[in-house]
Amino acid sequence: MNSFSTHKYLFKIVKVYNSIEDFSPKFKVILTLGTFDGVHIGHQSIISQLNEVSKSIGGESVLLTFYPHPRHVLFPEDNNLFLITSIEERKDLLKQHGLDHLIIHPFSLEFSRMNSVHFVRDILVQKLNINTLVIGYDHHFGRNRKGNFDELISLSKIYDFNLMKIKPKTLDKVKVSSSKIRKLILSGNIKNANNYLGSRFTLKGLVVLGNQLGSDIGYPTANIQLDSDFKIIPPFGVYVVTVMYEDINYVGILNIGNNPTISHLNDPTIEVHILDFSKNLYDEKIRIFFVEKIRNLEKFDSINLLAKAINEDEKLVRDQYSYLFN
Repeated sequence: MNSFSTHKYLFKIVKVYNSIEDFSPKFKVILTLGTFDGVHIGHQSIISQLNEVSKSIGGESVLLTFYPHPRHVLFPEDNNLFLITSIEERKDLLKQHGLDHLIIHPFSLEFSRMNSVHFVRDILVQKLNINTLVIGYDHHFGRNRKGNFDELISLSKIYDFNLMKIKPKTLDKVKVSSSKIRKLILSGNIKNANNYLGSRFTLKGLVVLGNQLGSDIGYPTANIQLDSDFKIIPPFGVYVVTVMYEDINYVGILNIGNNPTISHLNDPTIEVHILDFSKNLYDEKIRIFFVEKIRNLEKFDSINLLAKAINEDEKLVRDQYSYLFN
């Protein structure tokens, strides 16, 4: 059902730590660090080489990430940064890539004020005892992100650790980055976003009581209340999705918008009609995997025309996305 490859490390047990202070290594630490929003194919390339290096020298792979996102701490009044993955989604994705250890350290204003030299000396060397640092091509660190690769070269000689920089991952000659993926999602280009992610973009939330219009016209929908306030949401439109409920995947047609056909309903909603499904999902949590946008949101002259459009959407999904039903 999922056209993206499964990960060979899926069943490896990863040790998770909620702070740097909880981590006391007695082994060679091969470390990478960053926010890893989306855990896209560029991130996956870094993790893959991290694992290879750790295996080749008899060490263990360690990934250090931060929560909340640094920009949410440094610029609390700026509400423009929405994330591809919530912290729980990020954790779940990172666990799938063969890491030995995952540290999720609380990011704070105090932590942000540490300059690059002190960060390397006090955190990476003294607390984490790194043997090798593996970083992406554009990595910056320390106060105001002033630390860069050239500085790391000098510091690696002073504090005696190995340093490896990973070349950028490209797809169709475009460098893959979380910011590019966010722009694709916000433009509704889910197909390309998924290609950069190496998996399907997801939303997760609780099914809450909606306006029940769908049931009235023969297409009941599950109205989703998202888990995260900072989760990025695709633009208004109709999308083909898969829905995971109780570890089973179903095909669905999802609507994001403000129900323009019904003039008195103005608050945007996320609603999914699950095909070949009849269970009541109220107060249940479901996970939605986006496949592609199939059309823009439209205002119809009547409820009957709206129902006809949804019927046509279903025919299109069953015809053009038949592989999802396997």
